[in-house]
This record gives sequence, C-alpha cells and structure tokens, in this order.
Amino acid sequence: MGRASVKKDKNIYHLTRDELGLTREKASELLEAIPPERIEKIENERVQPHPEEVLLMSKKYKKPSLCNYYCSNQCPIGRQYVPEIELKDLSQIVLEMLASLNSMEDQKNRLVEIAVDGRIDNDEIDDFITIQNKLEKISVTVEALQLWAEKMIANGSIDEAEYRRKLNDK
Repeated sequence: MGRASVKKDKNIYHLTRDELGLTREKASELLEAIPPERIEKIENERVQPHPEEVLLMSKKYKKPSLCNYYCSNQCPIGRQYVPEIELKDLSQIVLEMLASLNSMEDQKNRLVEIAVDGRIDNDEIDDFITIQNKLEKISVTVEALQLWAEKMIANGSIDEAEYRRKLNDK
C-alpha cells in the first residue's frame, strides 16, 4: 500500500487522484497505460502529460475538466486559443448565457453597420472589440455548458448513449 502524500502544492492531476483516494499504484491499474513512475513525474511536474494521457485520466477519473485544464494551461496552442472554463451549476450557466445574449441584442445592429463595408475603420474599432468580447463571453458560457454536460455524463446523471444518440440526430 502506498503512502499518503504530504506535498502541499499539488497540481490538478495529483489533487484529482487524491480526491478519488487512489495511490499511484491503484491509479496506474485504473489507467492501465500509465505506470506509477510516470504518474509520479506528472504529479511532481518533472514531465508534462501527453494529450492521450490527459484524455485517459479524464475518462477513468471521471473528470472531464482535466482536458480543459490541459488545453488552456499546458498545450502551447491551447494556451493561446482555449480559455480555462470554470465549473459551475447549470442554473448559473443558463443565467449567464441569458444575460450575455440579452446584452447582445443592442449590439447586433452595430455589428451589421460595422461589417457592411467589409472592413473595420478606426472609428469602429472600439465598438468591434466590445462586441467581440461579448461574443467571447457567450462562447465561454457555451463551453461551460458542454463541460457541465460531460461532467454529468461522467458521473452517470445523464445517460451517455442517449445523449450521444440525440446529439448525432441534430
């Protein structure tokens, strides 16, 4: 049996394994393809996990947020293009989405005015950036909703087969 970790500054992979009450050896058995020594190196940040390892941990640990963390914090491309998504309750996500969509109502016409000539003039840049930021907030909220759904699938609250079937029907 492995020892309990006393390390203070644990990374997300270490914290997740600890939350599940797994030793590195038990985690390795669960993950099948990642030996305990590799898990130790990832948790102590001596190596970066490979994307395939994060996908596997995400699935086996039932923690889809690991993928978003990896992409937004560790992947060189993702750090530039993928925002870190905060896990929230469904009601909070829906309210934020509605607030964002409502705030865009007035901005739709301005975006059409800006876009009509196919370019952004200097006097349009401020409005364009404001609209772009509001659209980004909507995009992040959509991602939060997707992450929430993945979490519910992982913990069994949503029937994965039915969800995927309905998703593919659309």
